[in-house]
Amino acid sequence: MRLATVISACLMMFAQACPTLAQGNPFAPRIYVNDRAVTEFELAQRMRFMQLLRAPGATEEIALKNLIEDRLRLTAAKQLGLAATPAQVQAGMEEFAARANLTADVFVTELGKAGVEAQTFRDFVEAGVIWRDVVRMKFGARANITEAEIDRAITAASQQAAVTVQVSELVIAAPAGQEVAAMAEAIRLKAELNNGANFGALARSHSAAASAARGGRLDWMPLANLPPAIAPFIMALSPGEVSEPVAVTGGVALFQLQALQALPQPAPTSVTVDYAQFLVPNDGNAEAELARLRLKADSCNDLYGLAKGLPAEQLLRETKPLAEVPPDVALELARLDAGESSTALVRGGARVLLMLCARAPLFDVAPTRAAMRAQLVNQRLAGYADDYLADLRANAIIRQP
Repeated sequence: MRLATVISACLMMFAQACPTLAQGNPFAPRIYVNDRAVTEFELAQRMRFMQLLRAPGATEEIALKNLIEDRLRLTAAKQLGLAATPAQVQAGMEEFAARANLTADVFVTELGKAGVEAQTFRDFVEAGVIWRDVVRMKFGARANITEAEIDRAITAASQQAAVTVQVSELVIAAPAGQEVAAMAEAIRLKAELNNGANFGALARSHSAAASAARGGRLDWMPLANLPPAIAPFIMALSPGEVSEPVAVTGGVALFQLQALQALPQPAPTSVTVDYAQFLVPNDGNAEAELARLRLKADSCNDLYGLAKGLPAEQLLRETKPLAEVPPDVALELARLDAGESSTALVRGGARVLLMLCARAPLFDVAPTRAAMRAQLVNQRLAGYADDYLADLRANAIIRQP
């Protein structure tokens, strides 16, 4: 889905959901970082920007953390005599917008419609651009990669095993206008879980997902079937641990890893899914109609006969890389095998019969030595960058007004 479409669809929703500025002067300092102020306006803008991008954990705490780190990055650059040129910043904006197949100008226009200033986007990009130069200047000479390291990495990449996982989910519903409240509720429940609460009990009492009756527990599934926006959260967990709140379309989710198992086969690099959505009016007959459709349809091709005479928009079939599928749809598809269906989703005034038609894992050829060298250099620089940023924060004077 093009990001412009996502943003346009969210305009009305976020107009109510996004935080408002503090009473009084919106440019009042919220916090000082080495005597450089982060204002209430900047914080509200960054939160809105993150929410529009559906960034996981788009909370005030995370937004403020990101702004503090951006101040530290810019300060480090200044101390090294570095500054991003307008051309560098513009190129960074174009690179970011291109991820959604947009130009920077169109991307900025779409953000503006949702109340995000162009300067907010520009500041975000500038901090990232200049940080690359800082890291290269300080650590570039230390990121040497040996031929033996490349050999080991290529061998490991070719032998990376597929992983299957069993997880439990707890989904807080977030109807339009209630996204902030849902995120706050998820954060509250995460705190309860950190203090020893039982995940299954909370899922039974709070989850809006169909798995609530089972304590949120899902069947074993290949990790590659999960949405790319969610899989890293799962892989970062140890059995029994609970993820941070993850924003998905129409809700906020918490995941608990129950178990994980490596399989004797290579892991796919990506997955393409062929799926169909049959829309049914969400009225008193919806459950009966969905049951009828599921009884008569054993495959996606059967749905065409059932949709005969109905408006074309009532049946939608698409084939997409899993990364491009809306997260709520992708999460439902992860639970399905070909020919199986789900009725958990709602779209406006319609219930959705979602059916998986086919799933195709894709496997990359072995990387070239040059590509692997570049990947290893970037990984090593990223490690140096994380350590350096942690040092900058530890030595910074961060204070409230």
